Amino acid sequence: MSDVIKLISPVDGSVYAERPALDGAAVEKVVSAARTAQPGWAALPIAERVAYCEKALEALKSMNDEVVQELAWQMGRPTRYGGELGGTIERTEYCARTAAEALADIERTDKPGFKRYLKRVPLGIVMVIAPWNYPFMTAINTIMPALMAGNVIVLKHAAQTLLVGERLAKAFEMAGLPKGVFQNIVLTHAGTEKLLGSGVIDHVNFTGSVGGGRAIEKALAGTFATLGLELGGKDPAYVRADADLDYAIGNLVDGAFFNSGQCCCGIERVYVHESLYDRFVDGFVDLTSQYKLGNPLDEATTLGPMAQTRFADWVREQTQEALRKGAKAHIDTSKFAENREGTPYLAPQVLTNVNHQMSVMREESFGPVVGIMKVRDDEEALQLMNDSPYGLTASIWTEDVNAAAQIGDRAETGTVFMNRCDYLDPALVWTGVKDTGKGAALSEIGFHNLTRPKSFHFRVEH
Repeated sequence: MSDVIKLISPVDGSVYAERPALDGAAVEKVVSAARTAQPGWAALPIAERVAYCEKALEALKSMNDEVVQELAWQMGRPTRYGGELGGTIERTEYCARTAAEALADIERTDKPGFKRYLKRVPLGIVMVIAPWNYPFMTAINTIMPALMAGNVIVLKHAAQTLLVGERLAKAFEMAGLPKGVFQNIVLTHAGTEKLLGSGVIDHVNFTGSVGGGRAIEKALAGTFATLGLELGGKDPAYVRADADLDYAIGNLVDGAFFNSGQCCCGIERVYVHESLYDRFVDGFVDLTSQYKLGNPLDEATTLGPMAQTRFADWVREQTQEALRKGAKAHIDTSKFAENREGTPYLAPQVLTNVNHQMSVMREESFGPVVGIMKVRDDEEALQLMNDSPYGLTASIWTEDVNAAAQIGDRAETGTVFMNRCDYLDPALVWTGVKDTGKGAALSEIGFHNLTRPKSFHFRVEH
């Protein structure tokens, strides 16, 4: 009897979907189909592979109304914000425009009598282990460029967003993708580890926790599969003395609390120059207080439940620890009627009098809480920004581009923003440092990480 994966909705605690996990024999069939399909898929011209992906995007567009409702039930995002279609379109279209150039042969013409060039060769079977927080866009980051590069895909989605994998599989089916080129599978953790350790997967991309990344690295040990990891984050913002205060407040509140703070590059800690600090905190608290926590299916709701109660409980623990150590809470959570212990419904919270001895300023929260600290100057801000085991993004709020560049050069992070945050630009590489992971997605570098270089060295005159 196979294991059953259950999707518990954060909306009301009901079982929203359940699917049987594949057994060993079924997994072998999936891998066999992928291995059989890959050479023929790779032999197609890039333009044809791109066209299939564009057709799948059109299919996803046609499903969007249903997807928005499903996402609310699966992981709690309010329906008023729509789905993830905008980002999915932007990333797919960018990959489609740039695939031919990113994958083009590189000619070496400086040696008479020889024909020399480098090719980008697909890796083979790419397994995407996708997360629940942005379940379409995070998966698309790898799926689209991998397919365009000539790889085949095995997608294993998070249990919390089981239906997303099925939606993607349906989209590629509607696009007429050849059999075996894209396959969605449901696996237990043990089944996933067994597949990874079998040596039949050529590349794995995982987005999730640091612990999950370590488990995947361990499962892959000795297989020599390549690996891309986007793991934890504790992304900082620094508001300089010359920042546009209202603009910074509006964007940073959204960057901290959109998706209930469940964003890989969401703002989790803010450092503010002492000259702006009091006004910044007042404005930040006022705007945060205007959120409406509630059922994500209600159009008035601006803050939905977290995906699981245990995630909300972790944020509650961090907040209580900070308060015990002297932090000040600025949001009266009793004014949020839906905020209840033992549920995934959690009111937003803004903390001051915080320091780096508190978990809320050091360890990933991935929820609707943010700590704000006063700093004297750029140097103190930079020291605090870098005082973290993570490094995905950092944002600097200033009117001085040169200052932002100088601070950004020293910031230990994968992306530096100025006057924006919580955004992924498909033209720029998406990567992290330290415990945030390794590898890269999107831009031409993303294509390169989903292929291997192959050299051709021909003597044509002898």
